[in-house]
Amino acid sequence: MIVSDALVRARRALSEIDGGARDAKWLLAAAMGVSRDKISTMGDEKLERVALDKYRAMVTKRLDHVPVSHLIGEREFYGRKFFVTKDVLDPRPETETLVAAALEVPFGRVLDLGTGSGAILMTLLAERTDATGLGTDVSIGALAMAEKNARKAGVLKRAQVIRSDWFEAISGEFDLIVSNPPYIAEAEMAGLAPELSHEPRIALTDGADGLSAYRAIFAGAGAHLSPDGQIAVEFGAGQGPAVEAIAQAYGWSDTTFRADLDGRKRVLLAKTAP
Repeated sequence: MIVSDALVRARRALSEIDGGARDAKWLLAAAMGVSRDKISTMGDEKLERVALDKYRAMVTKRLDHVPVSHLIGEREFYGRKFFVTKDVLDPRPETETLVAAALEVPFGRVLDLGTGSGAILMTLLAERTDATGLGTDVSIGALAMAEKNARKAGVLKRAQVIRSDWFEAISGEFDLIVSNPPYIAEAEMAGLAPELSHEPRIALTDGADGLSAYRAIFAGAGAHLSPDGQIAVEFGAGQGPAVEAIAQAYGWSDTTFRADLDGRKRVLLAKTAP
């Protein structure tokens, strides 16, 4: 089978999947071990049996709503590629708003609570070449992936990852604390896109109202933030007022929002410790 025929068949099979035509091209590039741009120039080339079998298996899994990032093993985030598996939350474009907001803040040492893949922390360290950072997570699988991504981003010597439930195992002070915590309410889980069923539940929901992580963060951050330090947290659509109210209830009086590319409030910055 030639490349163009394989691509046409996959696009037809994935036609019911949102973005299926794009996914078909990405998966084919991964199966062949070439760049996505090169696929467009290879239409008449013969697709080797090993690559064809791998491609068919990927398409079958995509029909079961396995995320493309899990199938190809990586995701682009803030201009860099990061390893991704089922052990971590897939880095999303809206989370780049959190990174951009964090980069507004001067920092030499940063703490990333619930680091997951490490995409946020490693991006910050790659952008601030004189900074060091600590990433925490309760998932051993996530910590292994974060360390792997630290190496991939070239920041391994400046990044440390440890197992901690929020501030449980944290000591010392930081100039910046960032977090993209689980913020989906338990009641909303059943209505999510089927792709999310393949991501770690613990990274999506707190099993309650979707706000318990913010209570833990704003309750404990004061003891670990330098005098001029700041907090930056991501939250879900419509959660801005509730997250700000939580911050203020714990004594954080100087709060501002940052909006994502769709104009929705996505990140809260807080800089006056209680």
